Amino acid sequence: MEPVILARTGTSAPTRAATAWAADEARLRGVLLRVPDDPLRVPGTPSVIVCGVSREEDALSGSGSPWAMLVGAAHCPVVLVPDGLATSRHRTGVTLGVDARAPSDASLGLAFQSARLRGVRLHAVHAWALPAGAADRPFGVPESDRAAWEDHEVQLLCDALRPWCEKFPDVHVLADVRLFRPAEALLHCSERAELVVVPRDSGTTAWEVAARVLLRRATCAVAVVPS
Repeated sequence: MEPVILARTGTSAPTRAATAWAADEARLRGVLLRVPDDPLRVPGTPSVIVCGVSREEDALSGSGSPWAMLVGAAHCPVVLVPDGLATSRHRTGVTLGVDARAPSDASLGLAFQSARLRGVRLHAVHAWALPAGAADRPFGVPESDRAAWEDHEVQLLCDALRPWCEKFPDVHVLADVRLFRPAEALLHCSERAELVVVPRDSGTTAWEVAARVLLRRATCAVAVVPS
């Protein structure tokens, strides 16, 4: 199996948080932990690349940011560990952001694998919005219409999760459909998560925006997974 890679970080607090997280991940996977000078030039494809992020630093914005370049160039998941990482026995879940209309197999695979390795529940969150123009109806949206739309979204999410539930039958999955923007949905659902997984290049930037919001406000690791 490929090693877990720890990227060098610039300040002490993110370094400590990222090092501890990477060591735990390597132990769970039963692989080596490596700390190369350039994580993008390691032979093969690492299991994950782990790096620490300061709360003052928006890790995914600005083309000159080293972590923006790392996330954009990596061919494997990049786990961003905030310096405000909180660990607790109450943080026992993995939360996954899913675009049920264009599900990312790579992010689904990492989320299911991470939940199985940790022996925890996977909380799969699909964010949706009312159809265009629905909010402008003069008498509002009938409850029957909203219920039908939500049922459709639930079915989309179940369809996206089904093959992975069959592949990982030992992972308990909570399928959750939220009438929120992705960032709001994940913030609501990640309070007790020890890891949040979001896709990259999934046809929309909404989940990547959610990752930025999480890094500023959440206290758990955020994995950004290339699709």
